[in-house]
Amino acid sequence: MQASVQQPLPEQAPVLVIDDLRIEFPAYRSTVNALNGVSLHVNPGEIVGVIGESGSGKSVTAMLSLRLLPERSYEVKSGSLSILGRDMLTAKEKDLLSVRGRDAAMIFQEPMTALNPTRRIGRQMLDVIIHHQRLSKADARAKAIALLRDMHIADPEQVMNSYPFELSGGMRQRVMIALAFSCDPQLLIADEPTTALDVTVQRQVLLLLREKARARGTAILLITHDMALVSQFCDRVYVMYTGAVVEQGVTAQVMADPRHPYTQGLLSGLPEMVEPGQDLKTIPGQVPNLSALPEGCTFLDRCAFATAQCLQRPPMQIIDAAADRKSACWLSAPLHITAQESRP
Repeated sequence: MQASVQQPLPEQAPVLVIDDLRIEFPAYRSTVNALNGVSLHVNPGEIVGVIGESGSGKSVTAMLSLRLLPERSYEVKSGSLSILGRDMLTAKEKDLLSVRGRDAAMIFQEPMTALNPTRRIGRQMLDVIIHHQRLSKADARAKAIALLRDMHIADPEQVMNSYPFELSGGMRQRVMIALAFSCDPQLLIADEPTTALDVTVQRQVLLLLREKARARGTAILLITHDMALVSQFCDRVYVMYTGAVVEQGVTAQVMADPRHPYTQGLLSGLPEMVEPGQDLKTIPGQVPNLSALPEGCTFLDRCAFATAQCLQRPPMQIIDAAADRKSACWLSAPLHITAQESRP
């Protein structure tokens, strides 16, 4: 695996900053601890991946960044979240409307549900462009066609006159990318943008996304469960488990030298990590109940390296301060695929 690495721009303030964010979802006779102290940032022009299993808090982090979760469906217990220095947790609805689309945009997992199936593509694109940029209808249409052409769509006029259901999944996702870039946002959040696509189309869409982001200097927060995708497209990566970041760093370093057993487990499931003819490895056990998290390390019951010390919650430990390399594990030495005999 070879990661695409672009050094962050430290002289510029981060586009997105999340600091010690904790939120809860009320549930019947319990509370779901959805985010448990998430901290991350995205610098201008870089592509940052957030990876983890289902239920790790990836999509909640993405949706909350633009305040797209239903109001009053969650409670912020602590922490902060800002985009371009603007506090998103306390922003009024009118302020949010100006941020969404103009300063920050989102590409959703399934474009068929993100696009309105009853309206032609052109109408949907014109509404977004005219709302945020106050262009005339003719100028907005010209810009929409140019954006579709930038997405390597051969006949943009025909696509403009089409309904979403008349387009393939890959074509619909190209339309979503065009919509996301229509107002030149400084931050683009992509939540599992290729899940519904076949492997060949996945790569085409991601290469296109990276090409346009690099050309426009747009920062991308890429939410995914695919380690191989992160290794190929992300400059830095945050690994999430049970609503918290358990490892972070430059992608190439994390892939070559994982310091958290959970990260190692995710990597060991990649085909290139297994000898030909052997079964892919999986992480044993299940993600713990987010309504009743253990007091110690939340990965303890699934970890081959666990010791008695893991009965206490490990703090995020600095591995390389200059590279912002950290891991929330009591083990500070490089990991190897060998289990310790002593478990609590």
